[in-house]
Amino acid sequence: MRLIKHPVLCNYYLTYRCNATCSFCDIWEKPSPYISIDNFRENLRDLKRLGVKVIDFTGGEPLLHRDLDILLLEAKKAGMITTVTTNCLLYPKYAERLKGRIDMLHFSLDSPVEEEHNLSRGVKCFDKVMESIEIAKRIGERPDILFTVFEQNVDKIEQVWKDITMPNNLVLILNPVFDYNGVETGGGLSDETLKKLLWWGRQKNVYLNEAFISLRRNGGNHINNPICKAASTTLVISPENKLVLPCYHLGTKSFRIDNNLYELYKSAEVQEIIALEGKLKECEGCVINCYMQPSFAVEINKYFWKALPSTLKYNYIKSTWKQLL
Repeated sequence: MRLIKHPVLCNYYLTYRCNATCSFCDIWEKPSPYISIDNFRENLRDLKRLGVKVIDFTGGEPLLHRDLDILLLEAKKAGMITTVTTNCLLYPKYAERLKGRIDMLHFSLDSPVEEEHNLSRGVKCFDKVMESIEIAKRIGERPDILFTVFEQNVDKIEQVWKDITMPNNLVLILNPVFDYNGVETGGGLSDETLKKLLWWGRQKNVYLNEAFISLRRNGGNHINNPICKAASTTLVISPENKLVLPCYHLGTKSFRIDNNLYELYKSAEVQEIIALEGKLKECEGCVINCYMQPSFAVEINKYFWKALPSTLKYNYIKSTWKQLL
């Protein structure tokens, strides 16, 4: 049974440019402009009209956008929940400007060992993550540590939890790696690793959406009975001010927005693509977290119930549940 029939999330790509070269991502390889404030304001009006509650300011590296603080303030004034994930290279420089404007601030960290994390990110940024934690605490922010889990780093979770997140009273978000577009991620996660993740997800100040684990064990999305609701729950807007469908990672079709996002989304052509969400041949086996998370939240099924406890836990810790009412 579908609970919510309108989009709830916007993945707003401010730019595809990045100051890191992560081995498990290909976004940074794309040439890219930056979004304009005028286009954002136009789209924000229509996002609110469509029922969107959360805007994920993403990239690339979102802090590369020189007006990120202004964009965040506009979103907050419109009543949106804001999220930003950063590699922290620029956070120490812009922390004061961003203060109080990000509801869910995520610092990416893949290992407690400096050399390992820097190798994963393709740039020396471990020290910037540590510095950013101290700065964020000093100015009254409470970032999360976003830990992308691979086979080779799952045993490093304990050290990050003991040495970094617990002493600083931060949430450790476990983000199981996923394959897409032929990007090398080291293959799927073993059942032993999935068991470890389930155990960690039940520890204090650790967030893991257990539905991610169930989905992987069930072989991911199946096109004959799709769980994915990417296109109907999530609007993807590109740096070129285009609506990308059915999701960023598949991106088979894009439409120029031209100050008519609401009408464009409601158009017959776009709705026809939305109706195919999770049913295209490329969707078979998909487990991409950023689209499955909202998919699990809008329809009552076995994944909804698996996701609910961890979702409630995180929103209670972060107090974001109040903004969803």
